[in-house]
Amino acid sequence: MTEEAITVSVELPGREYDVIIGNGILSSCGKPIASLDLGVRCAVISDSNVAPLYSEILCESLRKEGIQPFPVNIEAGEASKSMACAEKVCRQMIAGGHDRHSFVIALGGGVIGDLAGFAAAIFYRGIPFVQIPTTIVAQVDSSVGGKTGVNTPEGKNLIGSFHQPRLVVADTATLKSLPDREFNEGFAEVIKHAAIRDDGMLEDIMGIDDRENLVPMIARNVAIKGRIVEEDEKETTGIRAHLNYGHTIGHAIEAAGGYGQFLHGEAISLGLIAANHISCTRAGLSAAQSGQIRLALEKFDLPTSMTAGLDADLLLQLIKKDKKFNKGGIRFVVVPELGRAELRDDITESDIISAIQSLHDT
Repeated sequence: MTEEAITVSVELPGREYDVIIGNGILSSCGKPIASLDLGVRCAVISDSNVAPLYSEILCESLRKEGIQPFPVNIEAGEASKSMACAEKVCRQMIAGGHDRHSFVIALGGGVIGDLAGFAAAIFYRGIPFVQIPTTIVAQVDSSVGGKTGVNTPEGKNLIGSFHQPRLVVADTATLKSLPDREFNEGFAEVIKHAAIRDDGMLEDIMGIDDRENLVPMIARNVAIKGRIVEEDEKETTGIRAHLNYGHTIGHAIEAAGGYGQFLHGEAISLGLIAANHISCTRAGLSAAQSGQIRLALEKFDLPTSMTAGLDADLLLQLIKKDKKFNKGGIRFVVVPELGRAELRDDITESDIISAIQSLHDT
């Protein structure tokens, strides 16, 4: 590990794990993985974009530690986050001779992390897995917390499992190979963390001008996510639901676009603007603070309005299929002030329709 590597621990009783964040640490990550004693055979699940860049670097590091990697590569893109693809991955692992004594490594962005984690959760009724996230979305959010799953046409992440990783290794050097659009989308989740837990981070976000020296920012976000997961691992108290700020409407926008029109972070950006609208009208968020979120999103060229085409009624129907509905009622996260979130059950369909319509008005 390099000197600048930072380790953030996620303290879950009996399922503790570390998140190691550093610059240029992929080539040496075999050592901390081997120290977990998960076995000598692993499936390295990646995609057609990431595997050519980083799979062999990872596999060579594993071989040096006596671990035999078995690459399983899928097509890049949200469309691969499906039951059919999860079955394909599991069948390739079976064909490769893997069993309950193997483990999985997820090498890629959020799609790979969710899919590979889900495959690990169901393969032989559950085997260990390690997250090696290569996008900002995955490094600051989806690789931490144990939520795994796949999409259906009816909605995002409706089939899945809680399956905590045994280790997360986030190499910020991999972020340099991201196209601008994929790099920028990740900041929707960073901005969300600032909105719900750390308003002071907004100033630092506005100061980011390149892809260098991102380790402290990534670590700061991992710490936010980790503390929330520790407080409410399986969303039983409502605290973890705070991480869904902007996601109720954002996930509906993503689904309505067929998981292709919008990247995840782009849909969440629109969801944040809509959630800000509701927070202003129903929870007391000031227009000035809402404006800070908008400026931060615009800094990374994230959408803050959308053209006609995504009908409010269609989005509302998709929202009603979302996991965040509770006994038929809307559970919606609002931000009364930057840095503090609340889960409310008094947000109405009219509030949501008004928020969606506001996306066309700005």
